[in-house]
Amino acid sequence: MSAHNHTRLTSRQRLTRGLAYTAVGPVDVTRGIVGLGAASAQAGASNLRRRYREGQLARDLQTAQETLAQELAAAQEVVSGLPQALQQARRSRRRGKRPWVIAGVSVAVLAASAAAFSIVRRSTRNEPSPRPPSVDVQPRP
Repeated sequence: MSAHNHTRLTSRQRLTRGLAYTAVGPVDVTRGIVGLGAASAQAGASNLRRRYREGQLARDLQTAQETLAQELAAAQEVVSGLPQALQQARRSRRRGKRPWVIAGVSVAVLAASAAAFSIVRRSTRNEPSPRPPSVDVQPRP
């Protein structure tokens, strides 16, 4: 039983083998040249794709930077106009009896809760009994 070891040759190995052996030389030389040409074309296409992607990425990055700059400028305009808007809002706000009403209601609620607390506190105190205690209060020696 003979074991044949068939390993696939690369294009470069095939070309060198074809140049070394004259019997199978022309076939191997041709296959080697075609393989090297195909590998070269594939590498060139891959390089072009990479350069295109990098260029596209650069364009996308530039567009994103421009959009970010526009948004930042708009936000800066809004922030710069904020003090004026706050002043106008303060001026237009109506000052009436409302704060006094809130203060009066607060004081009334506070007084009512103090009265309720004192009533509850008095009701929970134990009042002294008019009868004498049934147990001796003095400890025995």
